[in-house]
Amino acid sequence: MRCINLWTSVVQLRFRTMGLTGTAALLLAILPVTGQPVASTQPTGWQPNPAVLTALESKNTKWVYREAEVPAYTLPEALVCADGTKVTTRQQWEQKRRPETLELFEKYEFGRSPKAPADVRFEVLETKADALEGAATLKRVSITSIDAGKSFAFSAAVLIPNKRPTSGRAPALLLINHRNERSGDPTRQSRVEFWPAEEIIARGYAAAIFQAEAVDPDNGSTGARAKGVRGVFAGPGNPEQDAWATIAAWAWGASRVMDYLQTDTQIDATRVGVVGHSRGGKAALWAGATDQRFALVMSNSSGRGGASLTRRKLGESLRIINERFPYWFNANYKKYIDRENELPFDQHQLLALIAPRALYVASSDADMWADQRGEFLSLVQAGPVYGLYGAKTFAADAMPELETPLTNGSVGYHIRRGEHDLKLYDWQRVMDFADKIWTKPKADPGKP
Repeated sequence: MRCINLWTSVVQLRFRTMGLTGTAALLLAILPVTGQPVASTQPTGWQPNPAVLTALESKNTKWVYREAEVPAYTLPEALVCADGTKVTTRQQWEQKRRPETLELFEKYEFGRSPKAPADVRFEVLETKADALEGAATLKRVSITSIDAGKSFAFSAAVLIPNKRPTSGRAPALLLINHRNERSGDPTRQSRVEFWPAEEIIARGYAAAIFQAEAVDPDNGSTGARAKGVRGVFAGPGNPEQDAWATIAAWAWGASRVMDYLQTDTQIDATRVGVVGHSRGGKAALWAGATDQRFALVMSNSSGRGGASLTRRKLGESLRIINERFPYWFNANYKKYIDRENELPFDQHQLLALIAPRALYVASSDADMWADQRGEFLSLVQAGPVYGLYGAKTFAADAMPELETPLTNGSVGYHIRRGEHDLKLYDWQRVMDFADKIWTKPKADPGKP
């Protein structure tokens, strides 16, 4: 308690010159600010489970898990260009600031992916019209990318509802599956909540999936890299600085699946969402940022390097994620270990790259490592960019209660009870969100 009181006094002294004292000054240290400190009311809604905090702190680590210990920080302004120009129109954002922001993430976090392949070919390896006890048609597809005399192939699976809209085309949700094949078995011999294909089909959505490791191994060894797409297409980056890394490779894979979905006459390619959990959530965000064909992006517990604000320094640190998984990000990202405040961006700008398209961020109650409040505040801070399109996000003090989903036009958020995982509850909420933003024609019961 003595340490917290001392910290509070320091914060109050820091902001007394602004005419703010007591609680108001303390809040400036725990709420996000863009450019300059902004006062707010006491955060409401979800609060961490005390038992979870106690268990984490009993491990005697130096990581921060309590809001009172989050250091004061200032976020880069999403709508201020590198030359100081303030963005006030969507044209300025699209033509100047958005390309600048994309460049920042390519240079300092994910790396520079190669351009779309000159030729992408598809072969439907299998079609099963009576999958899921007749509710869906299963297609297994081989996707081969060809460029400069080199080729790389991987497969994807798509389950399409047999009762489709009168247009004949179904919207689709694509999962970047970073877990084992059992977690996303299209044959449904193994049914895991992580990919509830039956429920997705029942809601009228096609359920698409690919194995992330089939595109790039989740392994940092040189031998593993040679087996993935980065061993075939080197990309334009410098290996010592900004060469593309595994998360970017998985996002590239999602775009190649999107290439196929655009050719499938049973899929409505204008309504395709990309979904990812944890490291897959980071990849989903980057896929949505780099490929504007995705009409919806859903990030579930993506944490550090994904949706959560890096400068908050709560939960997993930049040091830990880079030391454990150095191959997820480019070399430049590692230069900011213990220097988070010097990063030329923060993750609210990654979320802003998805505007004005639909964006859904989700967290789980016990996942303090991912910094749940930091994920929500990142979504809040993407608001000014969405505002250019007449859309809004949420207020900083509006974090909802546990399992009380919050949506506002193009954006949505919830925090689920339980551990770090992707559950049926998460899928149900993102489908509720998609139902709102995509007005779906009624299914034709007679359509095969």
